[in-house]
Amino acid sequence: ASIITLFNKFVLISTDKAVNPTSIMGCSKRLAEIYVQTLSRTIISGEVEGNTKFITTRFGNVLGSNGSVIPRFREQIIKGGPVTVTHKDIIRFFMTIPEACRLVLEAATMGEGYEIFVFDMGKPVKIADLARNMISLAGFEPDKDIKIVYTGLRPGEKLYEELLNSAENTIPTGHKKISVAKVR
Repeated sequence: ASIITLFNKFVLISTDKAVNPTSIMGCSKRLAEIYVQTLSRTIISGEVEGNTKFITTRFGNVLGSNGSVIPRFREQIIKGGPVTVTHKDIIRFFMTIPEACRLVLEAATMGEGYEIFVFDMGKPVKIADLARNMISLAGFEPDKDIKIVYTGLRPGEKLYEELLNSAENTIPTGHKKISVAKVR
């Protein structure tokens, strides 16, 4: 988990994988969220001495970051393919690096401690469509010039991401793209 210290605030950067985790990564992210929330609540209640406010942000994929599919697809296209996609129906949310940074800083400033802020990631993108578009934009015809190969879901990988951004699972904030998760 990544961290940012902003004055007396600690920001844990979590991921959608922490929602109903199905992998070690998701479980470790959720455990980190629980630990940070618990630490914050014990400070607020006076059980533990301190004045740091612990805040969590949770969001999906960031375009161009380490592990993003965009650089991997680009590399596979340059090599002439194939472009590998885990499943024909897999979908993911994406945001840009500047957008993610801005939302993390805004959540940090509005956070009072113990919150899990969930970012509105917009509409999900079908990864197979993203692969086809990237192949076309590179001047090739998908499945003719460059093949798309489906490799199968990895253990614990989900077809879709859960961010808990539905109205029944979140509380709105003053920012239209940031809400607070209602979790234990």
